[in-house]
Amino acid sequence: MAYERRPNSRGRPFKRSMEFSPPAWGRIPRFQLPAGTKIDYKNLAVLQKFVTDRGKIVSRRLSGLSSRRQRELAAAIKRAKFLGLLTVGIRKK
Repeated sequence: MAYERRPNSRGRPFKRSMEFSPPAWGRIPRFQLPAGTKIDYKNLAVLQKFVTDRGKIVSRRLSGLSSRRQRELAAAIKRAKFLGLLTVGIRKK
């Protein structure tokens, strides 16, 4: 941790992380869907991009999807898991 010299109200120096990053409001989405791509439970290539190796659905904050598209994605992933098209998950040892 890096310390600044100027003390805060209690007389202690501020702790500041070395890896300071700007706010994430203008974040670029990690997984971009091509325009016109339909989210469907049969489209496994698209669904696997949004599932972790443990079988969890990637959050909206990380995927960069709108709330509507994220709900469609979650429903499609759950349907594909129920039908056995996607793996449900890996057991922890």
